[in-house]
Amino acid sequence: MIPLRDNIKHQRFPVVNWVIIIANTLIFLYELKLGPQAESFIYTWGLLPARTDLAGNYSETFLTNMFLHGGWGHFLSNMWILFIFGDNVEDRMGRFGYLVFYLLCGILAGLTHFLLYRSSGVPAIGASGAISGVMAAYMFLFPKSDIISFVPLFFIPLLIPIPALIYIGIWFVGQFFNGTYHLLFSGTATGIAFWAHIGGFVGGMLIYRIFARRKE
Repeated sequence: MIPLRDNIKHQRFPVVNWVIIIANTLIFLYELKLGPQAESFIYTWGLLPARTDLAGNYSETFLTNMFLHGGWGHFLSNMWILFIFGDNVEDRMGRFGYLVFYLLCGILAGLTHFLLYRSSGVPAIGASGAISGVMAAYMFLFPKSDIISFVPLFFIPLLIPIPALIYIGIWFVGQFFNGTYHLLFSGTATGIAFWAHIGGFVGGMLIYRIFARRKE
């Protein structure tokens, strides 16, 4: 299921959501410009649990890692999901509240990964932990909205409206089972930081009410 759009129009132009997308874009383009040196850049600013502690050593990477991406697919998929879900969440939280919420979800995602993979020397990067929190907020704030999704069925492209509660719920269950499987049977960080996604989602679920304003 590939999400194409939702059926809720934003009430105000999502300034902060676009600022976040543009910031990620500029940093990703900078990574591309670095060429072979991009790996060193990612190792410097990505979240490496093995070298990081909560007392100050590389603690800034809990923030910086969420603006880095490992390739075009990683970058485009994250920005597309943020584009679909972020505008409506910003509507309900206001610009400043949404920015704080987004960053907190990203930090909570990083902390979850950090606590579960303390010995990992693989850099965790990407906006998906923060975006997972945005998806959680969207699911609870707009449970009756539809996500218009591309579903290839026997080589026939179908556009199917899927309720947000079901679409995001299925996504979260997939993340949970994949994350649990890898944690129990490998114990090492994988190419996809499933538990960062889970941490960001659960964090967003727990704190979204603090930032959500009454529906106008």
